[in-house]
Amino acid sequence: MSASTSGPTRRSGFRRAAVESVSGLPRQFWWLWTSTLVNRLGAFVATFLALYLTVERGYSASYAGLVAALHGLGGVISSVGAGVMTDRLGRRPTMLIAQLSTAASVLLLGFMTDPVAIAVVAGLVGMASNASRPAVQAMMADIVAPEDRVRAFSLNYWAINLGFAISSTAAGLIAEHGYLALFVGEATLVLACALVVFWKLPESRPAQSASGGPDDEGTGPAPAPVSMRTVVRDGRFMIVVGLNLLLALLFQQAYVSMPVSMGQDGFSSAEFGMVIAVNGVLVVLLQIPVTRFIEHRSPALLLIGSALLAGYGFGLTALAGSVAMYAVAVTVWTLGEIINSPTQMGLVVRLSPLHGRGRYQGMYSLSWSVASLAAPLVGGVVIDQYGADVLWAGCAAVGTVAAVGYGLLLRGLPEEGGTGKVAAGQPAVGQPAAGQSAVGTQESSEPVQPSVREREAGATVGAGEPVG
Repeated sequence: MSASTSGPTRRSGFRRAAVESVSGLPRQFWWLWTSTLVNRLGAFVATFLALYLTVERGYSASYAGLVAALHGLGGVISSVGAGVMTDRLGRRPTMLIAQLSTAASVLLLGFMTDPVAIAVVAGLVGMASNASRPAVQAMMADIVAPEDRVRAFSLNYWAINLGFAISSTAAGLIAEHGYLALFVGEATLVLACALVVFWKLPESRPAQSASGGPDDEGTGPAPAPVSMRTVVRDGRFMIVVGLNLLLALLFQQAYVSMPVSMGQDGFSSAEFGMVIAVNGVLVVLLQIPVTRFIEHRSPALLLIGSALLAGYGFGLTALAGSVAMYAVAVTVWTLGEIINSPTQMGLVVRLSPLHGRGRYQGMYSLSWSVASLAAPLVGGVVIDQYGADVLWAGCAAVGTVAAVGYGLLLRGLPEEGGTGKVAAGQPAVGQPAAGQSAVGTQESSEPVQPSVREREAGATVGAGEPVG
């Protein structure tokens, strides 16, 4: 083929791949995706909070660390509560409450001057900003067909990273005109996100019989109620949460321990900025094409591979003696992150009973919140007591443990869709019998998802809840 024809063919192939990556998803998903992007475009305060407290307000680094910890603790507290709200009140009310509370608390924080008041309000900001996660993830699971969920979660994760990359750059420029503008700007964009939810996102929570008898269609008994005790007693799911906690502790080291390690090696903050930018650039460039490659592959193999890439990617940091080598290490663990995020989210949905998605997503979000709170403490103590090389070697070991855990846990995971689905009323391989846990049979209890054309026209989702 000549060069004159290969160029257009290649461009046509890229265009076709891009269209296929975004096609077939319901209109409601794209409004949810838009709200996520708008929300992340305004994520100014958490990124620059430490600089604001130390540079603008003149507080010590220890105080800034305490405020950051309280911000993370707020997220820990709200994860479970928001999951319960998502199931009881609904996805849409929970998102609206969380976003309006975030806008109000962020704006309030910008006017606080007393150190105690700043710490308290920062904790409220952490609670409010984290509270929408279970609702967003549960709504996405409600409205997207099972075979499209990995792609949908990947596109949402891509929006999060794209918004963060833009907001981080914009925040530095905005801060030059005064830090108060950051607080006002974030509050404004979060309010815009709430308006998108209010006007464009109807409730998606599946209908559930209140009588405890047959469901609304009269086709069978209503599902057993799901409580937080149900979630905690679900052994397989809680192990998944624990394994995700291990990986989340690894990924958090990029923003806590890696800058400290590079500083000890004599690198500047600008050089750290160059290195960590590799992560954002790769996620934006590779998330969608990598998802196309992994979309219909075994989640067990993908999670094992992503755990090894994450662990040994951070382990490579121990060998880094130049900016280029640090960038190589970041590239390796970023590939693990790109593979892990949509795969893990798809697995969480598969292991969540239909009417308990909010609580299950809340528990899953809790693992990330705990990691954001614990990672600075763990990384700092290990570096101070044993040195950075021991920390990076420990990261490789943690990644290996997580990979082995996924391999053992997911050996009996049934295939999603087609004949691989678990028959109604039958426990999956390695699953508890009926009455002990709903895990493993939730997809079989879900009604067949409507076609794209039906969903676009406003047909029912889940158990008869209207989309439009």
